[in-house]
Amino acid sequence: MSLHIETEHAGKAASVTVKGDVTIQTSPELRNELQPLFSSDVEVVRVVLNGVEFMDSSGIATLVEGLQWSKISGGRFVLSGLSETVRDVFELAKLDTIFEIEG
Repeated sequence: MSLHIETEHAGKAASVTVKGDVTIQTSPELRNELQPLFSSDVEVVRVVLNGVEFMDSSGIATLVEGLQWSKISGGRFVLSGLSETVRDVFELAKLDTIFEIEG
């Protein structure tokens, strides 16, 4: 399984675009991409997930960890472009009430 992650910086914002399935095999790659963003001067981390059709519990745990890092650093952590299947998982777990989700 492969995961493609691209990070772009614009001022104090970072956009992390993810394509592929986020699973126990690939979530460490996402974690390694996200973690440094919270120790820099980035105030908003946006994770764009419109290229993700499947996410298992380890992928969700990675995003929860990102949310925790953002709270510690005082920044915002935004999820955007959730596919219907990924959005369903977030709604089922009631995580849609915890995360800031766009579109």
